[in-house]
Amino acid sequence: MAKRRLKSPRARLFVALDLPDRVREGIGRWQAKALADPALRPMSPESLHVTLCFLSYRPEKAIPRVAELIASLPVRPVELRFDPQPSAMPKGRPRLYAVGGPSEGAAALQSELAEVLARERFYEPEKRGFWPHVTVARVRSERLAPEPGERRGKGRPRRVRQAPEPLPKALTEPFEAVRLALYRSDLKPQGAEYVSLAGVDLPPREGLQKR
Repeated sequence: MAKRRLKSPRARLFVALDLPDRVREGIGRWQAKALADPALRPMSPESLHVTLCFLSYRPEKAIPRVAELIASLPVRPVELRFDPQPSAMPKGRPRLYAVGGPSEGAAALQSELAEVLARERFYEPEKRGFWPHVTVARVRSERLAPEPGERRGKGRPRRVRQAPEPLPKALTEPFEAVRLALYRSDLKPQGAEYVSLAGVDLPPREGLQKR
């Protein structure tokens, strides 16, 4: 009798930069006023982060090794600065809105992280260039009638009639990320839930407070 192969439990993983509390709280206040269109669903404060590397599904037994690789990187301050206007992704019929902006520190850290993780085959580098951003809203889906033979209708993003308002000036000022963290993404009917598994604190520039 052939041996029964047991599948190793797998987790959906990514590595991200955590934002200071004051920035997350500021985005929350902005969301309450700026996301007027009912098609938009604001991201919760604990879901606000800058993704550096999306690892997709990996065996759970690999999590300690991935955490070790993250901890092996030299820590340094990482400054970020948001563009005032949220970006629709993709344009035309967006699935989400994000705020982003160039960050040499985030780009350098992402490059180092990608190289370390790819070397041990935990990460497959993307062809598109890295763009530091934070997803602030997702577009709710609309259900279409099911095709013949299908159990349920397909979902596509609703039409957004009123795009998010620009960020206030306070949220476009430079700030520093506070932590480099490994996350597990648990997909739920109401949206993904993120659980922090490991990480390292990032030092602030001398004279600045992290939070």
